[in-house]
Amino acid sequence: MNHRLTLFAAALLAGAALLPAQKGLAQMTPQPEQPVAPPAESHPYVGMWVTADGHIRHNLLPNGRYDEARGARESAYQGRYEVRGNHIDYWDDTGFTADGEFIDGVLHHGGMILYRKE
Repeated sequence: MNHRLTLFAAALLAGAALLPAQKGLAQMTPQPEQPVAPPAESHPYVGMWVTADGHIRHNLLPNGRYDEARGARESAYQGRYEVRGNHIDYWDDTGFTADGEFIDGVLHHGGMILYRKE
């Protein structure tokens, strides 16, 4: 058993020797699968989007993050989003993904229609 442990430790050390010494932990942290390009503050889709009854509220923040409220539950879902043309992709912090389309000034998302709140 000690022999196996020694071989394992040697393999780890050999692998560590292959890494550049100047690389910090932050540089070794896995990056998101897709690059996040935060929208400009003046992007027309940044802001609050709500269903007609006001139950669902998506706040698209200028830093590429969103905060979704449902009824009395504020911040029910949070994550990042990216807009390409009229298409929006959501990546919830829990790993859930969704998407939607902006059509004629309204957001179609998950069977819901959300309107821009001024």
